[in-house]
Amino acid sequence: MKVTIDIDCTPDEARTFLGLPDVKPMQEQMMQELQDRMLATVRSMSPDEMMKAWLPDGMAGLEQMQQFFGRMASGKG
Repeated sequence: MKVTIDIDCTPDEARTFLGLPDVKPMQEQMMQELQDRMLATVRSMSPDEMMKAWLPDGMAGLEQMQQFFGRMASGKG
């Protein structure tokens, strides 16, 4: 025998029915705080500092690749 039950409710209704706490206000507050901190950090940094923070080794890798291709093209590789 197979029994299927379909429950049609919103997430808020399910949370209330199961007795779970409503964390939406806390999530909204935390996301706003995170956004405020990120914007303050981005505003205080220059574009060069941001690139160094986001790609710490990426630029060095590009420079090494350029030097490698330069040596190969000049025949010193």
